[in-house]
Amino acid sequence: MKKLIGLLLVSLINISAFAEINISSLFSDGAVLQQKAEIPVWGWAPEGTKVSVTFKGQEKATTVDSSGKWMVKFAPVNASAEGDNMVVTVGSESKTIKDILVGEVWICGGQSNMDFKLNMLIGKAREPQYQPQSDYIRKEIETANDPLLRQIKVPRSVSAFEEKVNFKGQWEKAVPNVVGNFTATGYFYARELRKKLNVPVGLLNCNWGGTRVEPWIPMDKFQTNDSLKKYYDSEIGNVKKQLTKWNPEKAKAAYEKKIAAWKVKAAEAKKAGKKPARRPRAPQKPDLSNRIPSTLYNAMLNTLVPYAVKGAIWYQGESNSGHYADKYQEHFSALIEAWREKWNQKDFYFYWCQLAQFKDANTEPLDKDGWATVINEQRLTLSLPQTGMAVLNDVGEAKDIHPHNKMEAGRRMSLWAFKQAYGQELVYSGPLYKSSETKGNKVIITFDHVGEGLMTGKKPILDPVVEVSEPLKRFQIRGADNKWYWADAKITGKNTVEVSHESVSAPVEVRYAWSANAKGANLYNKSGLPASVFSTK
Repeated sequence: MKKLIGLLLVSLINISAFAEINISSLFSDGAVLQQKAEIPVWGWAPEGTKVSVTFKGQEKATTVDSSGKWMVKFAPVNASAEGDNMVVTVGSESKTIKDILVGEVWICGGQSNMDFKLNMLIGKAREPQYQPQSDYIRKEIETANDPLLRQIKVPRSVSAFEEKVNFKGQWEKAVPNVVGNFTATGYFYARELRKKLNVPVGLLNCNWGGTRVEPWIPMDKFQTNDSLKKYYDSEIGNVKKQLTKWNPEKAKAAYEKKIAAWKVKAAEAKKAGKKPARRPRAPQKPDLSNRIPSTLYNAMLNTLVPYAVKGAIWYQGESNSGHYADKYQEHFSALIEAWREKWNQKDFYFYWCQLAQFKDANTEPLDKDGWATVINEQRLTLSLPQTGMAVLNDVGEAKDIHPHNKMEAGRRMSLWAFKQAYGQELVYSGPLYKSSETKGNKVIITFDHVGEGLMTGKKPILDPVVEVSEPLKRFQIRGADNKWYWADAKITGKNTVEVSHESVSAPVEVRYAWSANAKGANLYNKSGLPASVFSTK
């Protein structure tokens, strides 16, 4: 009798296990799959269970492996704007996933300038001249109605040492009352693709405000060279030391003491008509920080691997301007290479936004600046193949680290995609530094990506760039004495600029737009795309 009862209990447990099929949340109602690429579909069940999946006339079968995971791969299919069903059968249970489209799929990664939703960019602008941009976004939210543009959001999660395999999320459509939840940068990028490709577009929205590049890099990538390994070991070593000292009771008591003191001071400030100081943050276990290497790859990005995608767009770097800024190219390149390795995908396109203007513009030439260093490191990362960069030194806002003009950010990244990923002929980049030659007291700078030629230009708030008759600004030059001067610069040919200063007889280095806010930077090509920051060293 006991044996019979035991067998019945096991049977009931198995029935319960199959009551809800465990499949990646990516494969849920309204999903968008990548066209013309092999399509992996996966989930979890007890070892040895038979699984079959049908989609668009294809049926694939497999058996759950010893780790409890199953995966099938469908042959490539063409784009389709008509929703189809996918039927997943695990053991004796079946699940139908409805309204699946096929088109272009892109990951949207980074920190707050990718994380910010459309509805977070409406309201009163911090600087009145930028209010039209906020109003534009408000109107876009009110009028957008494109059910073939969809996104799924990966919720914020941290894991220092273990890789998570799934997340809770659902696909959303760019329709009224919903589109405000979309990543603003990703939305405007996808809107351009929808206009010109006329196929469905899906966004895998995986980002977190205030995060550095390093948490998005998988742990094994940090082991591939001495520099990366040294960084990882140092950061993780600090976390492990903090964990040995972590005492939640003491931390809680100390926090309550801080809160009590803060409440007194906040009341005093309110009584005096002043703004209270920020409330102290609650204590956090050391290994739960979102700034630890690999934590966000482990907990968030890993849940997307190996969903079929065209590539990724990225907007991040602000949080690295004060953290190993001079290592950004190395670390960012490691991220791109690692993602490509994880997807094991021949063509994995990767495009990013250079940081936009922020803070007050400098009145004297700068030598060291973390923000400018990161921007330049982003430029240098273009040495990787199938990458592209949207230059944003003409759309920032001095008083807001989250510029409202995500329209131009998305549009400029899309130009790289149309050229590289979709084979269209167009001018897709602003002028990029190619080389320099010193002739006496002058430095001749040669640029790539000039299109029909260089020009001085100006970007109105919402309108396209216009050519203007003004001197070039924001070039700086130094000689052997290491003193920087604002340089005299002029366009001397289709792709050349001559730079000099009367006090510099033997130039050593030239820089352009080297600032967190290079206000007035005005070198463009005739297609209206701005030149990137650069240094000749």
